[in-house]
Amino acid sequence: MLSKIPVKLERVGKKHIDREILRLAIIAELDAISLYEQLAGATDNENIKKVLLDVAKEEKTHVGEFQTLLLKEDVEQVEELEKGKEEVEEILE
Repeated sequence: MLSKIPVKLERVGKKHIDREILRLAIIAELDAISLYEQLAGATDNENIKKVLLDVAKEEKTHVGEFQTLLLKEDVEQVEELEKGKEEVEEILE
């Protein structure tokens, strides 16, 4: 679990700091999704399971919010995501 920032932000140049902050936020949200879904899978209590899965779903929305911001900040990321999508489509054809 991400309980502390794995990157020394003071070492990141000003030009890239916002990108790193957004990537760290995405990592934290993905970590939370994984945790909540694992906990939901571990309980037999339907009320707890329902709330955990609902919270996990909200975290997925947060990933989308942070990713949207990241894609506005990092044009190269947009290009590489498109390349990745194309590669997967070629493999699956």
